[in-house]
Amino acid sequence: MKNGLLHTVILSGIILYLAHSIGFFDLDKLAAGSKNLITFTHDLFPPDFSVTEPLLYSIFETIQMALLGTVLGFIAALPLGLLGARNISGIGISAAARLILGGIRTIPALLWAIIFVVAFGLGPLPGTLGLAIYSVGYLSKLYYEAFEAVYQEVIEAVRATGISRLKEIRFVVLPESMNHILSQLFFMFEYNVRSSAILGFVGAGGIGFYMISYIQLFQYQRLTTAVLLTLAVVLVIDLASARIRDRFLTTS
Repeated sequence: MKNGLLHTVILSGIILYLAHSIGFFDLDKLAAGSKNLITFTHDLFPPDFSVTEPLLYSIFETIQMALLGTVLGFIAALPLGLLGARNISGIGISAAARLILGGIRTIPALLWAIIFVVAFGLGPLPGTLGLAIYSVGYLSKLYYEAFEAVYQEVIEAVRATGISRLKEIRFVVLPESMNHILSQLFFMFEYNVRSSAILGFVGAGGIGFYMISYIQLFQYQRLTTAVLLTLAVVLVIDLASARIRDRFLTTS
C-alpha cells in the first residue's frame, strides 16, 4: 500500500514537472493564447463555399493518393509481416526484418513526402509514395504481431503433417489472421485520407495544398470549407468501412 502511494506521488511529480517545463502553468501565455484562439475561431466562420468546386477535385485527388498508397503499402507489408513474425521466419530473419521496418516507421509520412518531392517534384506522385512507404512500416508491424498471435499448437499440429511452409501460411496463418489483416487495412486507408491532406502542405498534392494556401493568405473561411469537406469524406469512409467489416468479417 505504501509502495503504491509512493509510486503515485513520484509519477504525479514527474507529470507536474513535465507540464511546468512545457508551459502549462504559464498563466500569461495561456491567457494570451486563449484570446488568439478565440479570434482565430471567429475568423473561421462562416465557411466560404464559393471554392467548393476546386476543392472537390482536390479531395478526389486526396482519395486517389490515399487509396493507391494504401494498396501499394499493403502489397509490400504482407510478405514483410510474414518475415517479421518469429513463429514463421525464425528469430534471425524476423529480427532483421523488424529492424528495417522500425527504421521505416521512424520517418513520418510527411518527411517521406518531402523526400519524394525532392526526388520527383511537386504533385500527387510523391504524396502517394510517401503514404505507401509509411503504410508498409505501420501495417507490417501490425501484421507480424497478428501472425504471432496465431495459436502455436495449431501451427505445430499442421507442421507435424509435413505440410510445406507456403501451404502453412496459405491455409493456416493467413485465414486465422484475416480479421486483423482486413480490419487494419481499412483503418490504414482512413488514416491515409487524413494524412494525405497534410502532405499537401509540402507540395505533395491533394486538398492540403489549398489548406496551406488559405492559411498563408489568411483566408480562414475558405480553410473552414476545406476542413468540412475533408471531414465529410472521412466520415463517409469510416461508415463504409464499418459496413464492410460488419458484412464480411467474422467475429472471433
